[in-house]
Amino acid sequence: MTADAFAAVPGAVLDDRGLAHLGNPVREQRDLASGAAVAPLADRAVLTVSGEDRLSWLDSITSQALTTLAPGVGTELLVLDPQGHVEHAASVVDDGERTWLIVDRDRADALLIWLTRMRFRLRVDPQDAADHAVVGGTAAAVDALGAAVVWRDPWPRVSPGGWGYSPVEPHPGAERDWAEAIVPRATLDELAAAAVRGDVRLAGHLAVDALRVAAWRPRAAAEADGRTLPHEVDWLRTAVHLDKGCYRGQETVAKVHNLGHPPRRLVALQLDGSDAELPDPGAPVRLDGAEVGAITSVARHHEEGPIALAIVKRSVPVDAALTVAVADGEIAAAQEVVVPPDAGRAASVPRLPRLSQRR
Repeated sequence: MTADAFAAVPGAVLDDRGLAHLGNPVREQRDLASGAAVAPLADRAVLTVSGEDRLSWLDSITSQALTTLAPGVGTELLVLDPQGHVEHAASVVDDGERTWLIVDRDRADALLIWLTRMRFRLRVDPQDAADHAVVGGTAAAVDALGAAVVWRDPWPRVSPGGWGYSPVEPHPGAERDWAEAIVPRATLDELAAAAVRGDVRLAGHLAVDALRVAAWRPRAAAEADGRTLPHEVDWLRTAVHLDKGCYRGQETVAKVHNLGHPPRRLVALQLDGSDAELPDPGAPVRLDGAEVGAITSVARHHEEGPIALAIVKRSVPVDAALTVAVADGEIAAAQEVVVPPDAGRAASVPRLPRLSQRR
């Protein structure tokens, strides 16, 4: 059974990403955040990697250090192209026998093909776990589902070997409690039936996105446009280990972090709430009429109202008054700094005054 199982749930609205909402996305956000609801994530897919060499192999070809990953500990990895751009992202958890990868559904086939080509003679076996599905919610809520394995989101904690660029403390995602359970696909039928009886509360992907955007949490399907460097969206925080061995794209990761600054940067936008219309992903972000970036994710949050994530040019001043294009014109967008213009290791290293200044 597919996500269409939820069509019979009262109020359910489905789209190409699965269950969008059940009539009240704002209430669904509150239910998700409190642990009172869970969200079937039909836009996620599951891959597995078995074999004795699985963790060291994944370590060697991705951005994350995985050789000592303990069973049940959640992390994430990126697959980069030779120039350091994000091609794939995966949530990672190992159960002691297999490594489970949660990936965007529309990129799963391409990632599986690439992993299969990269096996060489190692003892690894990447597979499509099509008989499993993903359900999200608080850790306690998804633990109750009897999952095969549960991935707990490390965001926004800075993982070992990582680096956080956001200057905001506490981070907006500091209280985020998010986990994703990998369950047998038949569990979706059980959830739908329980929701019809009123025994379980569900939430749709609109609620999931709103909580993610409010936490400034990047997602490959939204924030990776083929040119995205992990630095630009603060992904060094949880998905990159800066002190591990070589992997494709590492040279760019190290060079940008140690010697330069990313050419673009992620911003959070507070959108003009007086307009009922939300911009679409991809909508231009403008400064004094000139296009300086684009919306990547947008949502209507239960506390913050209309919000968005956008990637803009590094040169955009942090206090600039921005606008976003909508069908009927433009709306005002107040920016919050997620990645500062001077992001990088060098920006965090105190520098002595020049000799002439010390005399």
